Amino acid sequence: MGLTTVTRTQVANRALKDGTVDPRGVELEFVEVDPLIKAFRQMVRERAYDVTEMAFTTYLVAKEHGKRFTALPIFLVRGFHHGAIVAPEPRPPKSLQGSRVGVNRGYTVTTGVWARGVLADEHGVDLDSIEWVLSGDEHVEEYEPPPNVVSAEGRDLAEMLREGELAAAIGVDGFEPLIPDARAAGFRALAERGHYPINHLVVVKDELLADAPAVYDAFVRAKDAYLEGGELDPMHARVAEITGGDPLPYGVEANRATIDELIDHALRQKILRERPDVDALFARV
Repeated sequence: MGLTTVTRTQVANRALKDGTVDPRGVELEFVEVDPLIKAFRQMVRERAYDVTEMAFTTYLVAKEHGKRFTALPIFLVRGFHHGAIVAPEPRPPKSLQGSRVGVNRGYTVTTGVWARGVLADEHGVDLDSIEWVLSGDEHVEEYEPPPNVVSAEGRDLAEMLREGELAAAIGVDGFEPLIPDARAAGFRALAERGHYPINHLVVVKDELLADAPAVYDAFVRAKDAYLEGGELDPMHARVAEITGGDPLPYGVEANRATIDELIDHALRQKILRERPDVDALFARV
């Protein structure tokens, strides 16, 4: 019997899921979970699978609370989150200080962490001055948010935006980005400061870490098949053009600066209590 594995089909793993790449030394039994975030919660709360794609910040919080699985440095999903912050009308980002801002789902959602980081790093926004209003809860039940994080209590964030109860929101559809030319701003951040956010990685149950090198190898070969196929996703093509390298680098060393950046945000935003050892976060592969 293979390792039960949840990962949403995407360009970097398609060759693995469709059988083009055959794992060596391990059998992966793919399970489809829709929406994918349901699998994050099931893994955190029940360890429901052997191998699971997971949001990076969910993993950081889970690890701090002693969950018994460990990440592999497989970074399936990356992107820029300048466009994730929306508002009903144009306003300077710094004008959000002292206001209420919605967050789709939980405070620890990785897109929200990166988006708040953009507000702080690029626009000087004091994140502690904002009341963050959540539409959902956290994957890691034990996590306790800071006092300026509150629940929307069942209200619809889009409705609250339209009615002026929120100044802006993260991850809500139907509104214009707060940051003008958000796509260009993301690529500019990459070119100027190497900002290339990671959203998802892959985790393995601790008792199965002997299989980690084989799992890692399978995902690497699937990613290589995509890169060698010659037709890149437009974002990946632009990243490759800017960096002159692999637009989906795996491994700890190639991503250490980005991992440290996310940890910095998580500490400043009171998502993590202590700085973890980056190398201890990942299995040996």
